[in-house]
Amino acid sequence: MKLGTPLSDTAVRVMLLGSGELGKEVAIELQRLGVEVIAVDRYPNAPAMQVAHRSHVIPMTDAQVLNGVILAEAPHFIVPEIEAIATEVLADIEAAGMATVIPTARAVQLTMNREGIRKLAAEELGLPTSPYAFAGSAEELAAGAEAVGYPNFVKPVMSSSGKGQSFVESADEIADAWTYAQDSGRVASARVIVEGRIDFDFEITLLTVRSRGADGSTRTDFCAPIGHRQVKGDYVESWQPQAMTPAALAASQDIAAKVTEALGGYGVFGVELFVKGDQVWFSEVSPRPHDTGLVTLASQTMSEFALHARAILGLPVDVTQREPAASAVIYGGLDAQGIAFEGVAEALSVPTADLRLFGKPEAFERRRMGVAVARGADVEEARDRAREAAGCVKVVRN
Repeated sequence: MKLGTPLSDTAVRVMLLGSGELGKEVAIELQRLGVEVIAVDRYPNAPAMQVAHRSHVIPMTDAQVLNGVILAEAPHFIVPEIEAIATEVLADIEAAGMATVIPTARAVQLTMNREGIRKLAAEELGLPTSPYAFAGSAEELAAGAEAVGYPNFVKPVMSSSGKGQSFVESADEIADAWTYAQDSGRVASARVIVEGRIDFDFEITLLTVRSRGADGSTRTDFCAPIGHRQVKGDYVESWQPQAMTPAALAASQDIAAKVTEALGGYGVFGVELFVKGDQVWFSEVSPRPHDTGLVTLASQTMSEFALHARAILGLPVDVTQREPAASAVIYGGLDAQGIAFEGVAEALSVPTADLRLFGKPEAFERRRMGVAVARGADVEEARDRAREAAGCVKVVRN
């Protein structure tokens, strides 16, 4: 395809629906290729808005308002980044041929809701998953929890980054888990999924890239597996590569290929998998760059954000890993607006370390405000460096 000039009649226009830190990196990569970027989110001055050509603040679950912004901007590509979107609007826009939804409107609808993607993976594709049940009330949740067994995990079907997730060890905790899911989900009156716990060795993100090959056919490439550590469902550090058996890697790639082929379209998919020895279970998939993939800013020839931008535009991709690397999250640690960062120079003095300070306008105790990345001779050295760099940075009231 031809790439034009931003803010002209030849411009290729990409609209981001959701403008957080991941969207910001995608916007930067698109800007490097001369793409006109429109950032949309529910709050002003979101990270991607700070590097976009234009931005809009709207309630993205309001179908009429969302449709109006899309019609006014007439983007060539629409790239969702968050779950709380009126996805029926995207289906209508795609059906009318007015824009390309990345990866597809159907994929967005399925993956923005854990119920849709779990049924696709387990019931249509027959992939191995944890035992699960869905519930629309506290009573249904109690029955579902008994069916899958204790301990288990309760999550809103529409949430991200561990929001609303509870680890439940007994029936006495079900009522609190239901209330927490309702209070923290992306939408009101949320359905939940209750999942039985799998005895796994580790969890990985397998970044899977669907792009257009030189002959015009669709190709699927896999980045090296990313290991990560979570606290309360939220990632706190990641590293690449995660060591695993050849059999487990092959099974992971097979599962990821089947899921992403069923979803279709182009771009990066973050496929989450549980691994124990040679066994692999499907967990979730995001049809966009993944937060644990921030490590690729240091580890790969092309970061997951560059890969996403290129795949969207039909350009060649390269998933080569250069060297072991790791990322470590910098949390807000306090609730405040107009914050500042201390310790940046100290963090950047750590060998190979780099920072991404996201520019979020408001800090919360457990909100991700930045990330440190670092390389190393091996994963452990990279993890040590990333954690050290992240530990140097403090969020303070200005």
